[in-house]
Amino acid sequence: MSLETIDFIILISFFILSLAIGIIVSKKSSSDSSSFYLSGRNMPWWLLGVSMVATTFAADTPNLVAGIVRSDGVAGNWVWWAFLLTGMLTVFFYARLWRRSGITTDLEFYELRYSGKSAAFLRGFRAIYLGVVFNIIIMATVCLAAIKIGHVMFGFTVAQTLIVSSIVTLAYSLLGGLKGVLITDFVQFIIAMVGSIWATWYILDLPEINGMAQLITHPNVSDKLNLFPDFSNTDLMMGIFIIPIAVQWWSTWYPGAEPGGGGYIAQRMLAAKDEKNATYAVLFFNLAHYALRPWPWIIIGLASLIIFPNLESLATAFPDLDASFIKDDLSYPAMLTYLPAGLLGLVVTSLVAAFMSTISTHLNWGSSYVVNDFYARFVKPEATEKEKVVIGRISMVVMMIIAGFLSLVLEEAKVAFDLIIQIGAGSGLLFILRWFWYRINPWSEITAMVSSFIMAILFFVNAKTDFALFDELATWEMICINVLITSIAWLSVTFMTSPSASTTLEKFDQLIYGTESKFHNFQYKTVAFLLGTAGIYSLLFATGKLLYGELGIGLGLLVITVACALGIFGIRKRLF
Repeated sequence: MSLETIDFIILISFFILSLAIGIIVSKKSSSDSSSFYLSGRNMPWWLLGVSMVATTFAADTPNLVAGIVRSDGVAGNWVWWAFLLTGMLTVFFYARLWRRSGITTDLEFYELRYSGKSAAFLRGFRAIYLGVVFNIIIMATVCLAAIKIGHVMFGFTVAQTLIVSSIVTLAYSLLGGLKGVLITDFVQFIIAMVGSIWATWYILDLPEINGMAQLITHPNVSDKLNLFPDFSNTDLMMGIFIIPIAVQWWSTWYPGAEPGGGGYIAQRMLAAKDEKNATYAVLFFNLAHYALRPWPWIIIGLASLIIFPNLESLATAFPDLDASFIKDDLSYPAMLTYLPAGLLGLVVTSLVAAFMSTISTHLNWGSSYVVNDFYARFVKPEATEKEKVVIGRISMVVMMIIAGFLSLVLEEAKVAFDLIIQIGAGSGLLFILRWFWYRINPWSEITAMVSSFIMAILFFVNAKTDFALFDELATWEMICINVLITSIAWLSVTFMTSPSASTTLEKFDQLIYGTESKFHNFQYKTVAFLLGTAGIYSLLFATGKLLYGELGIGLGLLVITVACALGIFGIRKRLF
């Protein structure tokens, strides 16, 4: 397969537009670190919300979803659909609190909420642990997807893919700061949505597929369509539904779905005009991320089971690709090779846009930790604003290079997803409670972080090497063990150590809650949380049922979505 002239024109035009945006906003963004990382705290909800969605539409996301569908069916997506509960929690309980804090990064929260040297240590350590180490792991998974897409679409070598994609992304990220990222994300989101929907429409019309009705009745596909797993299969049911919906969403830290908010989601909330814009931004993000976007990827994943029914067929189609990269997640870019000129260029551009939006956000977010929470806090507190921006840009370049090299040792998006889930397991409840429970202190967080990391490494070594420490465990069993051990560890330390200084706690409460109770309108927020969750799940399932041709059920679910929206609207004054 080769791209035609029209395809290259579309792709190059997008590169030029991205660089132009970075150049246009570079002067204002480079004036100080606040402008570079928070765009002056005056961003509207719709731009922030779209940016969150664009960031989570990474180059590896369609690959991940297609791979899940091929192995576990549509119901397999509950491993990430369950995080909607986390998102709704952030919308109605935490978005206003983050914006009200007035901090620059979510790590600055540690010295706002906690006291003493342990709080300072926690802030500095997390800056490197999350901003550099964890951040690089995430970027490496996105680079892995770019490697597969680059080979399938362009015939690029690994080095060519990483060099080309990294240079363009770095260029506008270094120039435009967060504002450049937000504006470019908006353009990237539109291109990505149009490209994925149009590509799905075209693929359904392929002679091998012959429409949606033929797709869902094909023997390779018909047993993959259920929205819920087979409850007679205990391991599958536990792994992809029960544990995610009962345990994983509240107990696990995952980028973009942090319990209580955090990471680049918190960065967007902190950049909002006000508390209402911060809340609406996260609400829109969850609606679009879970209900509006997944089905094109799911359908292409199902269609791939007809054209590439197994890994052997993928290996035959791409004989020059290293065998370690031949996994189910290769099916998505493989299906795109059937697209015609013009549409192919748009879809390739949408995947490049997805790569760039995710990488640029993680570069900006990670460097904000390095600069604000490590360099300016511990290395050189007297650093000028210009110097902070320079250090931030240098850290971006270093992180991009390391992520590129790390991507060479990864094999499949799902493996990286599982590893990240394990590293964050057990700490989620702490992040939810620390806003309300005064006893939680820096040692609670340090214990949770160390415990979950050690358990994740032990499980990873046990699964990937011959040095077996214990019998082989299912992924869901490892998550449960990690959550249990980590939760017991940090709760025990919490009760064995003293809370932060009372003066610190009083200042924190005064800033965040003012004269209100911590639990002000708690019952209305709980109702809104339940309505929001039910409404978005109903919209997600309604779309699926309508695509399957089940009109009655689909319309019934849409009625539930509207009812939930009206319920939230009715109590909006209590919420916002």
